[in-house]
Amino acid sequence: MNRPILVIGSANTDMVITTKYFPRPGETVLGEQFLINPGGKGANQAVAAARLGGQVTFITKFGADLFGDQGRAQLLREGIVTNYILSDPDHPSGVALITVDEHGENSIVVAPGANATLSPADLDSANQPFAECALVLMQLEIPLPTVLAAARMATTLQRRIILNPAPAQALPDELLRQLFLITPNESEAEILTGIAITDAMSLEAAAQALLAKGVQNVVITLGGEGAYLRTTAGGQHLPAVRTQPVDTTAAGDVFNGALAVALTEGDDLAAAVAFANQAAAISVTRLGAQASAPYREELSAERAVPSAAGAPHPQL
Repeated sequence: MNRPILVIGSANTDMVITTKYFPRPGETVLGEQFLINPGGKGANQAVAAARLGGQVTFITKFGADLFGDQGRAQLLREGIVTNYILSDPDHPSGVALITVDEHGENSIVVAPGANATLSPADLDSANQPFAECALVLMQLEIPLPTVLAAARMATTLQRRIILNPAPAQALPDELLRQLFLITPNESEAEILTGIAITDAMSLEAAAQALLAKGVQNVVITLGGEGAYLRTTAGGQHLPAVRTQPVDTTAAGDVFNGALAVALTEGDDLAAAVAFANQAAAISVTRLGAQASAPYREELSAERAVPSAAGAPHPQL
């Protein structure tokens, strides 16, 4: 039996409006569909991993309100261990306002609420899930000191850490040195390294810069172009599965959840990225965040990856 995945991060309620185009400043446009969905990068990744067969324990913090009650119940229905989910009586649950245009692109504003009060001290009662897990998956919609405290706990127990560095921000070298894997997109990689990714050379340079800071492995996600995997042994481009996108809101979260599952099942990094690309490709064909996460039976059983470790870079 696979050992569990410990996800630590945010949980929100997403309020989504679809529209033909994003309004300019001061402009009002008529939207189309309106949806209320569970979201938050941490919860999205936890649900994605659980639907793909992972044993998931989730640490987050809700407000003591209706959104919090609904969010906790939804996570429990997904088969996620919720014993370490906390409640803040003084702050509301997190909310995200999301606009999705006719091309499937999104614009998101998040009010973090109780997510912003998840503190290092809140992890003190979570020794058991840290000890039992195979890896820890985190993002940056919770306070950075809490992410760093969790990384220290995981490192002490020799647990692998995957960090999805979103929303983008500068990170301390102490944190980067503890990471088994970091998964920025192109803009996040630029903020972390100062290198704008405009072509294959700059992509490789950004990945190498992260390795130089002590990260063991790097996956830079490239949207419709797939992902670039860089280890100390070399780099490899793993192409995306071509689809017609409807909503890209949680594609990165599904990618990270799938990546964690594949790694706990013993896949190497290239096979894990190929599996994650499959899952993300399905997610963009559906509206919503957690609602878009696929189930295991929807993915091909084959982890098809390019045969050459030095497969060409995409033309960016």
